[in-house]
Amino acid sequence: MTRSLSDTQFEDLQSLRRELHQMPEVSGEEVQTAARVVQELEHAGADRIWTGLGGHGVAAEFRGAQEGPTVMIRCELDALPIQEISQEPYRSQVEGKGHLCGHDGHMVMVLGVALALKKRPASGRVILLFQPAEETGAGAAGVINDPRWPELKPDFAFAYHNVPGRPLGELGLRRRVSNCASRGMKIRFSGKTSHAAAPEDGVSPAMVISDLMQCLPALGPGGKMGADFALATLTHAQLGEASFGIAPGAGELRMTLRSQTDARMDQLVQEAEAQLAGALARTDEQGGTVSASVTWHDVFLATVNEGSALDLAAQAAAKLGLAVNVMDQPMRWSEDFGRFGLDGAKAAMLFIGSGEAQPQLHNPNFDFPDVLTPIGVRVLIEIVAQLLDGPGAAVVPTLAPDA
Repeated sequence: MTRSLSDTQFEDLQSLRRELHQMPEVSGEEVQTAARVVQELEHAGADRIWTGLGGHGVAAEFRGAQEGPTVMIRCELDALPIQEISQEPYRSQVEGKGHLCGHDGHMVMVLGVALALKKRPASGRVILLFQPAEETGAGAAGVINDPRWPELKPDFAFAYHNVPGRPLGELGLRRRVSNCASRGMKIRFSGKTSHAAAPEDGVSPAMVISDLMQCLPALGPGGKMGADFALATLTHAQLGEASFGIAPGAGELRMTLRSQTDARMDQLVQEAEAQLAGALARTDEQGGTVSASVTWHDVFLATVNEGSALDLAAQAAAKLGLAVNVMDQPMRWSEDFGRFGLDGAKAAMLFIGSGEAQPQLHNPNFDFPDVLTPIGVRVLIEIVAQLLDGPGAAVVPTLAPDA
């Protein structure tokens, strides 16, 4: 079954992408973005639309004539709290916020699939999920925990992310782990302030913070990828007030832990908490008691690709004549899409090159290349066709088998 979009439709998608680019909303605030997506899904003739999923998430169903599997294609709604640097007429109109990861482009790719599904699949159904709060790691979990999730729950799930530095339109495929696990550790310290002329009358957290700033990064030096890979990155430190007259009585330290596997992450968390306990004990021995509390933020599990789902993407790329990069290591950056695989779907996270000269993700001058949209739409349409339009032929592996 042939599904294709006209040049006019792709031009409309480009205009929509640039409209979304001007109205970025960060994680948990995607109200206008979600409403705009709903308008487009209604225009595309979706059979059913869900709103308010796990926050501001939106999903649409396109149902085939016969019973069959459910195929979900997921993209992200949220932008970043970063000021955009751009001279483009469609640059962000919201101070301090921007679509600097390409989620605006991912959305229009999936909306392109919605337009193509005017020709419904022969069997099964397609769920298009516009997920909130990917940047904080809360969105996928929120959608899965929504009481309506059983109505959408897929057998197969696919998602894209664009990758600067790779050739435009190249499809990146990674067996097993595709994205690292990560989480943010925030430590708040409490002692007692004093006059700067009499620091001995207070309890400063300076020494414990200094101690931890040396020992915590040593837990994860980075280096070669593998099951033992670990990276601990200090991202913020604060001590007392910006004053010359007050010896500090409080402070805060933030760091990000990163690993290739969830098991290694569990170990890193234990090691970090042990280092904190040890640093506090050493401070007590030197006089004065500093207390500390730990909270964990932006928790991302490792994303692990399922073999047969990845094979479908490889076959789609081959049919369309796209270059394929069989990746020998996962992305260091994290993705909460992996939770859909843990929930039972045969899931695959795909990477699509957005240009070798493209600014990196989260840079203030990043802008999703619109020429990528038709390529992404065609790959997703081909994956849907393989699963729902054919007689159910077995998938033949096209990549090296899992290690």
